[in-house]
Amino acid sequence: MERVILHCDMNSFYASVECLYHPELRDKPVAVCGDVEQRHGIILTKNQIAKKYGVSTGEAIWQAKKKCPELVTLNARYDLYIQFSKAARKIYERYTDRVESFGLDECWLDLSGIAGFDGDGEKAANELRNVIKSELGITASVGVSWNKIFAKLGSDLKKPDAVTVISKKNYKDKIFGLPASDLLYVGPATTRKLARYGIHTIGDIAESDSSFLRSILGKWGEMLWSFANGLDLSPVARSGEADSIKSIGNSMTTYRDIENADEAWKVFTALSESVAERLRKHGLRASTLQISVRDNTLSWFERQTKLERPCCTAWELSKAAMDLFLKNYNFQRPLRSLGVRACDLTDAANGIQLNFFENTERIRRRERLEASVDAIRSRFGHSSIVRASLLGDDLTYEHDPLTHVVHPVSFLR
Repeated sequence: MERVILHCDMNSFYASVECLYHPELRDKPVAVCGDVEQRHGIILTKNQIAKKYGVSTGEAIWQAKKKCPELVTLNARYDLYIQFSKAARKIYERYTDRVESFGLDECWLDLSGIAGFDGDGEKAANELRNVIKSELGITASVGVSWNKIFAKLGSDLKKPDAVTVISKKNYKDKIFGLPASDLLYVGPATTRKLARYGIHTIGDIAESDSSFLRSILGKWGEMLWSFANGLDLSPVARSGEADSIKSIGNSMTTYRDIENADEAWKVFTALSESVAERLRKHGLRASTLQISVRDNTLSWFERQTKLERPCCTAWELSKAAMDLFLKNYNFQRPLRSLGVRACDLTDAANGIQLNFFENTERIRRRERLEASVDAIRSRFGHSSIVRASLLGDDLTYEHDPLTHVVHPVSFLR
């Protein structure tokens, strides 16, 4: 039996919730933004009116106000958005127990084989859309397809408050002419690389040779070819199923620009401490380290490297992060933010291959030392014990790993 999968995306989620609480703003351009005082002053989401002025997610507030001087900007209230997200999920679970989140405002639902469901995905999607509007007071767009990738693509095609069906009969007409960047996981760098080979649309990806795509993009190329051809067979997770942690990362936008390598080292140290503490808490080690770098013009890049061996100590993570950073940046411009992510995670209880040239006892001492620091901080607070190099540092002094951690929601589980 063919699967029936819905992807529900609540339109302009943060802004829609804010306009619900501020009805006087409904006919005005509105954007929800990060905290300007903490230099997080970017557009997180905007309503449809602001969108018509060209206001875009991710741009600085001053840039948005140049396009739309009347723009009303509001600080984000995440506790409120989480409440609405949970309420929406309860609605979804009336239809099926197979509900999988993709961020606060998006979910997949698998209706296949559900008792009482007649197989009409479009009808179910319209009913779901109307229930959300009636009970939550906000609108949603819903995509319907036989796989998760096309269902998500459908919810993006027509907004706001709409349903789009992508079927095996119409998918080529519906999506093959769309830009390649509309496909999940085709980011700016991949878009540019594909364009160099004359691949500009989703149809171009689908009609390319999968082995050629693999030769230029690695395993991602083969995956994107499968996505473009509707060959995604990934299941929708059941409600309550725990997601395995695929990576643990933190980033920090500092209160002033990072001007030199010494300051970058302090930030990487603070970030690595937070990542390492979470690794140990979950009983994990990392085999790959990734850094993200954003300069004061908001240009950014990511780089990653394999670690010499799986590790869970801040010392090893920060050293690897700094080595990778120095190979890829020379301070043409000051930096606004840095990030560290531990990837390729394995169970710390598993054995690791020792290196004949390493001082194994020194490594074990570092792990025991950092575990002792964890114990002290858990009892007396994070600031009870601080590295000497970070004392009095105005870049990282408020960074607390227990309140500043990211476990990203990802389609690839």
